[in-house]
Amino acid sequence: MEPVSDQAILKPEVVLAPALERGMKILEGLAAQPRGATLATISAELEAPKNSTLRLLQTLVALGYVVREQSPSRYRLTGKLLSIAHPRVHGVSLVQCSLDSMRALRDQTGETVQLGLPTGDEGVIIEKQESTSAIRIGVELGLRFLLHNNAPGKVLLAHRPKAERDATIKRIKLNRFTDRTITSRTKLMEECDRILHQGYATDWGEADEGIHCVAAPIRDPLGTLIATIWVSGIAGRMPKKVFPDVGKEVIKAAGEIQRKMQR
Repeated sequence: MEPVSDQAILKPEVVLAPALERGMKILEGLAAQPRGATLATISAELEAPKNSTLRLLQTLVALGYVVREQSPSRYRLTGKLLSIAHPRVHGVSLVQCSLDSMRALRDQTGETVQLGLPTGDEGVIIEKQESTSAIRIGVELGLRFLLHNNAPGKVLLAHRPKAERDATIKRIKLNRFTDRTITSRTKLMEECDRILHQGYATDWGEADEGIHCVAAPIRDPLGTLIATIWVSGIAGRMPKKVFPDVGKEVIKAAGEIQRKMQR
């Protein structure tokens, strides 16, 4: 019997499952295209026939990871992948610990409450409790948001380690969305300092006209930011003058979630 070398043991040959590999590439590709992609586009990116690509897409749709929009015909990710990737502390899910506090905050403010995570130079919504009002802000799980033009994004930015925060501010594009969007790097740094001082972030129509938000950080037991919770309201119902009061309630909700995760 010939001896087996250490190199052969340490570096076994990897045999990939082609269908699984293509399925994962579809998910990765759709993650980079929030608005979705057509069958033709996905097939071309995979360099695979449309028939086999369609079968993979149909499987992902049946499992709930992808949804097909009829008009126009496009495929996009659902929020199901986020349910697998939720942060956990001591085996406890962030979303499980957040739902009661989110509902209470929604009922108290009357506005939509959302939960988000950092992902690279963006944030992503992983849970929501929509306002019960007839006119309300509707959002989709998995929606990504920028770091400079909204309250939750500014929370995620402000609570990065200082060197990382400064590097991020230098790197990201500060595009203007409304007259109140912060497009100055100096002003954005000052805004981050203000957020750290007061404990919550705000935006008054900085991303979308007529939409106001107030957000607070959620930290793990070591004090590291893992998520943000925020209230989004119609400007007429949540004017700028109530921001301090809403800020106190959002901070309170964040604290409740942190305590539940530490049990």
